[in-house]
Amino acid sequence: MSGTESFDQFYRDTHRRVLTYLYAVCGDLATAQDVTQEAYARAWQRWGRLAGYDDPEAWVRTIGWRLAAGNWRAAKRWLTARVRLARPDTTAGPSPDNVAIMAALAQIPPAQREAVVLHHLCGQSVAEISTATSTPTGTVKARLSRGRAALALLLTDSWEATDNV
Repeated sequence: MSGTESFDQFYRDTHRRVLTYLYAVCGDLATAQDVTQEAYARAWQRWGRLAGYDDPEAWVRTIGWRLAAGNWRAAKRWLTARVRLARPDTTAGPSPDNVAIMAALAQIPPAQREAVVLHHLCGQSVAEISTATSTPTGTVKARLSRGRAALALLLTDSWEATDNV
């Protein structure tokens, strides 16, 4: 019998027992199926040597057990890290200032908004904005100037309205 045929026969004779065993120790059929498959794949890679063992099924069960235990350890490490690094489920909403700024930005023309955001929020220079947007430097300066003026009016109105309340 060839190596492939002997492994196929070994698999047919033992896979149900190994799967049942691993299902019993894992408690989860999907995990048991995964580790059983991996254990047999490893056995196939070493079949030339394993075929001579007195009980190659014991080797496959041992490998399956180790794989399942490795999954448990990985899950435990993941859960431990999640607990240690967990952030509170609640996050504070945006401040009134941020809401006002975003609302004001939404009201100015897109080209001015882009220039203002790139310059003031992203820290890019006029030259960098010019290069990034393929726009002449003078145009970027004009957009920044107009955008700032428009925002000053919009934000002043917003702040005065909240001060009067």
